[in-house]
Amino acid sequence: MTNTRPQDAVMEVRDARVSFGAVKALDGVTLAIQPGECIGLVGHNGAGKSTIVNVINGGLTPHEGRVALGGKFIEKYNVKVARDHGVRCVFQELSLCPNLTVTENTRIMHRSLAGWGWRKKARAVVRAKLDEIFPGHRIPVGALVGDLTIAERQMVEIATAFSEVTQKVRLIILDEPTSSLDAGLAAQLLAFVRAFVKTGGSVIFISHILGEILSTCDRIVVMKDGKVVAARPSEGCTEHSLVESMGSVVKGPSARSIREINTGEPVLSAVRRAGQGLPLKAHRGEIIGLAGLGGHGQTETLIDIYLKQSGNWVRERAPKVAFIAGDRRLNGVFPLWSIIKNMSIGHLPDLSTKGFIRRQDEAKLVENWKSKIEIRTKNVENDILSLSGGNQQKVLFARALATRADAVLMDDPTRGVDIGTKQEVYSILRSEADKGRTFVWYSTEMDEICLCDRVYVFNSGVIVAELTGDQVTEKNILAASFRSAAA
Repeated sequence: MTNTRPQDAVMEVRDARVSFGAVKALDGVTLAIQPGECIGLVGHNGAGKSTIVNVINGGLTPHEGRVALGGKFIEKYNVKVARDHGVRCVFQELSLCPNLTVTENTRIMHRSLAGWGWRKKARAVVRAKLDEIFPGHRIPVGALVGDLTIAERQMVEIATAFSEVTQKVRLIILDEPTSSLDAGLAAQLLAFVRAFVKTGGSVIFISHILGEILSTCDRIVVMKDGKVVAARPSEGCTEHSLVESMGSVVKGPSARSIREINTGEPVLSAVRRAGQGLPLKAHRGEIIGLAGLGGHGQTETLIDIYLKQSGNWVRERAPKVAFIAGDRRLNGVFPLWSIIKNMSIGHLPDLSTKGFIRRQDEAKLVENWKSKIEIRTKNVENDILSLSGGNQQKVLFARALATRADAVLMDDPTRGVDIGTKQEVYSILRSEADKGRTFVWYSTEMDEICLCDRVYVFNSGVIVAELTGDQVTEKNILAASFRSAAA
């Protein structure tokens, strides 16, 4: 970590306080970011990470406290001032315009790309940065963002933020930047971040994958209930000590119980694609993992299975399958609805009589799952967007798990969910599987895939390997990810 004086800090937030009603989102937070430093910002969902990020990028003015740039306090700090001083942010909830191309989105981020020939300049800028951060990416910069996978959209947003046109990037905030990236793409990004910091750039790195924090960051800041509860060099820190600092009970790795595979009639199935690869079968009580490099057909397979089992517009009282989307903004939450409505929408047949919702039963259901999965809010009548990203994802978990569906399809569902909640989710999944519920689970996190009973590995849109029992290891999954499709 670079040794500099406090007045040399790229940015400093001093004694920031922000309240939303009775909730103290920030309660006297002081944070200074030095040149050539990568700070890991960790904490459970609702700890205040998103709020301090919004203060730093100028999107939120603290009710108390001050913001300084280069040792000078700024009276009217806002997004424009932040950008003019080289502060950029890549949000967990991606902000690209889906109806515009990659090139056109680059123009929105960099207003100086104007005048005659701006498209050519923008294409060159974003293509060069994509090549630098994610070599071999294969993203056409003329493509509509809405046609890209969520991983590709995340890559574009990262490349656009790091791009330099007229303004040098001094500080960049990465909020869960690898949440949709597979292991290979994540490794490329982390390598670039380390190189960027060595050149004097500064990074605030937010991730619930603590291994990334420990391997990439110089200093780690832990937040809890709107306060900084720990700040220390990453050397000497462990995942165990960080989890304890966040206030969680540290549990050992969730053990995958190796059980005999049911050879009876499968509950769910998917045929071979285009006559290639292997078919997919899921039996009662199994947790099936879908693995492989991102964008190789895992999500499409989940959608095919869902449509095969649930093609009716009329909601069934006892649906065969439930779906948990990973891209909550696009396929998950109803942004104009309250928390309670977002959760109960999956249960209306069970909560209504003659077309009228029984409000007491609805409230009871939501409060039960709010407590069970620890959704951090005092009032479920609040808008869904009042929650942090991770807590929004918990609502989607609760919506699906509270149904009577015999099978649950999950498309990378723990994006942005803190480690404590993940442990609780794993426990719930195993408990539900023991009761006979079937899960088909796509995840970009290897630790999650290795918890599954059986794993199908994808490459180029087809299943190239089926791993069971002791075969389910990181080594075998990675090896199979580069295997050609079996005829």
